Amino acid sequence: MKKKLLITGGTGFLGSNLIRSLDFKKYDITVLSKNKSAKKKFNKKNIKYLFFDISKKAVLKKIKDNKFNYVINFAGNIDHKNKEQTFKVHYIGLKNLISLLDKNFLELFIQIGTSLEYGNNKSPQKEKIICRPSSYYGEAKYKSSRYIEKNLKKYVILRLYQIYGPNQKKDRLIPFVIDQCLRKKKFKCSNGEQVRDFLYVEDLNNLIIKILKTKFKNSKIFNVGSGKPKTVKSLINMIVKKTKSGKPMFGEIKMRRDEILRLYPDIKKIKNFFNWRPKFTIEEGLNKTIKFYETN
Repeated sequence: MKKKLLITGGTGFLGSNLIRSLDFKKYDITVLSKNKSAKKKFNKKNIKYLFFDISKKAVLKKIKDNKFNYVINFAGNIDHKNKEQTFKVHYIGLKNLISLLDKNFLELFIQIGTSLEYGNNKSPQKEKIICRPSSYYGEAKYKSSRYIEKNLKKYVILRLYQIYGPNQKKDRLIPFVIDQCLRKKKFKCSNGEQVRDFLYVEDLNNLIIKILKTKFKNSKIFNVGSGKPKTVKSLINMIVKKTKSGKPMFGEIKMRRDEILRLYPDIKKIKNFFNWRPKFTIEEGLNKTIKFYETN
């Protein structure tokens, strides 16, 4: 018998990529999204799509009578500058969602968290350090983590670092640089001294599929990344070399005052717990991502 799976934010970059990797024979999938403009693009057979905003509890009651074995919460917004909107979408939306779930039926709730819950803590960051978020987004996600810990028994919180791959919006670092290079343009950037961790999206998909197959006794928080940090400058230069085009203008954009210079995870916990390892090197992931943007 198929397990019932709810994916919120399922038309976004992460959600839509995961759906392409799922086994439709194992799961009866419901996708919840506030992006009504994506209705035609994402209306696929074997998936039930619901288009409304989880921060509005009144409309969310449409799923109240549904019983889900698994919930994966990708819901959120990309623009984190607006404090009220950020908390509304990420925190209030989560509270609304949890309040309407049948917790006796629920086998696992997977929350997509963020590395920014840790704030300025020294890298490599471990799950046991005290969270001190310094951004609206980090604070909203951290409050969500605390709420889940208090109100759910079976959950996994995945604190993601930089995930990249096909279908990501071009205002993100890697697709932006690829786009500028493919267009043979000069583009402004910082000095690139920031150290970050980049994980190809298929590795995240493989991890989530492993998690769905795991029987949980104790709920946990995990860092998710490649475990191989690199400078932003070296990443940009790698893309320039692979595309044989583009001219980055390093130092033309000043780094923000609140910019975290070194941000990357310790991933020993998740590797050991799930026997999971990132399969794609940064070179392989970039090759696949560049190929996608060349043909799209």
